[in-house]
Parts: sequence; C-alpha cells; structure tokens
Amino acid sequence: MQLIPAPAGVLEVDALWQQDNPNDPDTDTVALLCHPNPLFDGTMNNKVVTTMYRFARDNGMHVVRFNFRGVGQSTGEHDYADGEVVDAMTVLQWIAEQSAARKLWLGGFSFGGYVTARVAEQILEASHIWGMSDFEVAKIALIAPSVEKNDSSDLYLPADKTFEIYGNADEVIEPATMQAFAERLGISVSVVDGAGHFFHGRLSELKGLLEEHSFGSGT
Repeated sequence: MQLIPAPAGVLEVDALWQQDNPNDPDTDTVALLCHPNPLFDGTMNNKVVTTMYRFARDNGMHVVRFNFRGVGQSTGEHDYADGEVVDAMTVLQWIAEQSAARKLWLGGFSFGGYVTARVAEQILEASHIWGMSDFEVAKIALIAPSVEKNDSSDLYLPADKTFEIYGNADEVIEPATMQAFAERLGISVSVVDGAGHFFHGRLSELKGLLEEHSFGSGT
C-alpha cells in the first residue's frame, strides 16, 4: 500500500506489478478497479473488487485498486461520484508515470461501476476529440453498476468494449434498470440467476464471466 498526492490530499493505492516490475516487457495491460459506495462501507477490499483483482492478476495484468477520498487512509470527503471520478483519473495519471503498460482494463462494482463508466467516457472523449490519451481502453467491466441511484441517462460507451454483469436477485439496484441501461448502450450482458447484489456464494462464477467477456466471445 502507498499514498499518492491527490486533489483532496492523498489517495491510498494498492498496486500489483507483474514480476514486481511496473515496466515488465511482457505486460502491456493494467487493470484499474473502483470500489462500491463508501457511505455503505465500500472499500477497495470489497470481495467483488477482490475477485476482479484476482482475475486481472491471474490473467497477466498489472492491477491497481485504491480507496476513494475519505476511505481508509485516503483523505477528503465523499463527493457523490464527481470527486471520485477525479480520484480515479488521478490514479490513472500516477499509473502512467509508473508503468509503460498502455492498454487499460477498467472494472467497477456498484457505485464504482458508475464511476468506472464516467472515467471510461472521459478517456475515450479525450482520445476522440483531442487525439490524445495516455491509455487505450481494452475493456470496461460494469458489475451491478449503480445506474439507478446515479444519473446515467447521458452515458455512452462503446458496445464492443463494454460489458455488464449483474444478478437477477439484486436487492440494491433494480435488475430491470440495469438491463435497460445495457439495452440502451447495446452492450453484452450476463445475468447470474439467483445472485444478489454482492454475489454471495457466486464469486467463482463471476470470475469465470469476467474471463469470458474479456477474452472470449461474450454472452
């Protein structure tokens, strides 16, 4: 764990570099993971985030997760997604300074899924409008994204890079809302039958779906 400078003070970051080398020549992809809502005890150690962490690590990516402002050793106060998008972009800039890997696998769970979508949108807009970005977005993984409690009406993400996974027994975010969001964007979806918001007892299945969507044909 380490603390890096950020607009709200510092951010607590946990980075796993393949071969303990951020410039490992055999690693071209880095995964950035965003955790669920801090107001409901969400941290980077959440078990869904940890499942994404293990997926990325086991598939040869560098992996970076971090605590949003006001969580753990990160300073500042919760900012209802706006500041958290700034936090994620700050960590991305730090990654660009640490590592030569330029392919980006973005993953977020619940509130972190919404933040991830906003971050992806900013990166893609920078690349499209100004023709420049530190990273090439490889995949955008939205796990039970909070598109009901946060305004997602103007979100647009590339269908060929984005996928969504949620349980049809989600007790926090209405499954029909997540399905409608996916249909509007035309993105791939996997619905885990009987799974709740936190995928209790279904994490190995979730990890398999991450692999399928990231390296297979998707569903």
